Amino acid sequence: MHPNILVFDSGLGGLTVLREVVKVRPDARYVYVGDDAFFPYGQRSEEAVIGRVVPLIGELIAAHAPDLVVIACNTASTMTLAPLRARYGVPFVGTVPAIKPACAASKTKRVSVLGTSGTVRLEYTRALIRDFAGGCDVNLVGSVHLAALAEAALGGADVPDEAIRAEIAPCFVAGDGGRTDSIVLACTHYPLLLDRLVRLAPWPVDWIDPAPAIARRVATLLGPGSGHGDDPRVQMVFTSGRPHRIAATISPYFGGHISA
Repeated sequence: MHPNILVFDSGLGGLTVLREVVKVRPDARYVYVGDDAFFPYGQRSEEAVIGRVVPLIGELIAAHAPDLVVIACNTASTMTLAPLRARYGVPFVGTVPAIKPACAASKTKRVSVLGTSGTVRLEYTRALIRDFAGGCDVNLVGSVHLAALAEAALGGADVPDEAIRAEIAPCFVAGDGGRTDSIVLACTHYPLLLDRLVRLAPWPVDWIDPAPAIARRVATLLGPGSGHGDDPRVQMVFTSGRPHRIAATISPYFGGHISA
């Protein structure tokens, strides 16, 4: 049996999650939904995101009958997972800042969380720090532009290094004999820029991407699958209704077939 998996994001960032999920369930059928008509989520209020996402997910469940829904967006997950699970019977897998593993692995006990302004201002994120920091000094950094820069870069736009460097600079803190050694990527758009983040960093750090952990959770809920089967099939849907030219160019990113 080939499960149907719906992967939802505000734009293209969830592709980083989709790539990892495809690795563990290459036999699945995927619908990737980018809510580009409402992008970016990180600059909107919690009420606005809930009011947008909860009914939209209901429409997508009715249209595509998924066996599981991945909310591949930190902002949407931290704001909407509770009401989504309360309203719909489909299993949901969310994306939340990977603060616990970052703090557990940090040697200097200096960790930064790089997310959208919406994600870092939430009490949910601060509760994760209280529960899992484990004595680490956790620096919350709300980026205004980095998600949009990642979308632009993936779409082929020329994004200057200086624009990216300015967004990540507050993550790097040094003093009292130690400096930041781990940065949590608390937005699924950011790993799209990972090569450039590594190159532009003032010193080496561990960049913590939650996507592999999300994929493992999907495999736990659905099972590991029965062999590889056919190449994974990915249908891409954008709420703006505009054909997205990226669909024709990213098939090698997954080793599968993508259609808009």
